[in-house]
Amino acid sequence: MIRSIAAPLAAGLAWLGRYGTQGFALSIFLGLALPQFSAAARPLLPVTIFCFTTVVFMRADLGIIGGLVRRPLKLLVAVAWLFLAPVLLIGAPLLLIGREALDPGLLLGLALLAAAPPVMSAPAVAIIYGFEPSLLIAGVIITTVCAPVVAPLLVELLAGAAVPLDRAALMLRLVLFIGGGVTLATLIRSWLGTERIRALKPNLDGFGVLMYFVFAIAAMDGVTKAAMADPLRVLLFLGCAFLVALGGLAAGFLLLGGLRGAERFMIGYATGQRNMGLLVAALGAGVPPTTFLFFALAQFPIYLLPWLLRGLAGRIRRQDCAGA
Repeated sequence: MIRSIAAPLAAGLAWLGRYGTQGFALSIFLGLALPQFSAAARPLLPVTIFCFTTVVFMRADLGIIGGLVRRPLKLLVAVAWLFLAPVLLIGAPLLLIGREALDPGLLLGLALLAAAPPVMSAPAVAIIYGFEPSLLIAGVIITTVCAPVVAPLLVELLAGAAVPLDRAALMLRLVLFIGGGVTLATLIRSWLGTERIRALKPNLDGFGVLMYFVFAIAAMDGVTKAAMADPLRVLLFLGCAFLVALGGLAAGFLLLGGLRGAERFMIGYATGQRNMGLLVAALGAGVPPTTFLFFALAQFPIYLLPWLLRGLAGRIRRQDCAGA
């Protein structure tokens, strides 16, 4: 009985995994199209973030990552960039404009965007593009593990006194959130083994698409209503999110000259695509409505760019193969 149910479920997940970039793009619009379910799904945001965290740690190739640690220069550059570049990318305009000139909710949203680690989907996007993801996975893991200590400090640095924040509570929640994901991933790895996890790649890709669909529905809570009530604010927030995403991609690709093309592309991608959901889930009910709106709109580049950048990624992959 269990096998008769599990087989079509696994086949369905594998089918979803084959259409990863299209699935990401479709999910965000389905989330908008189902506003009646968004409020009900919003409590599932922490669940989906926990699943992303667990799957990324579960899929990490510890052998390749160990090789990066033994020759750490490239890894140190990538991790330092992933920590500092978003802070500079967002902090410099904040200094020029002045924090007091911004809506406090948008200010907190931008601070969360800069302080968060890269999105958990970045390694999955690299795999879908056919890139070797070990450097990116190592960077995502290290920055995520450090997030309970680093992220609250960066949020406070960027947002300033204009946005009250309980840094200690945020740190504790992030420790519990990320530590739980790491623990569960370790148990699953010891149960299934590395080879079995590799064999499940299409199914895990499909599971990621499914989780992103649920996440999109939950994240879109209130977006349609806000777009009708204040379309200029929505366009401003959306523009800020895409500027950060594309600015991070361009900066990483152009400035990280010591890395291969695919590595520069994906580190740049992860620079502008940040796991705000991790911090929003940790903050819980303390997230102001305007900040949640910015968080929701910041999902559009995360969902759309994997599909929009397919051609560019394919060109970079061919260039790397030709230069190998």
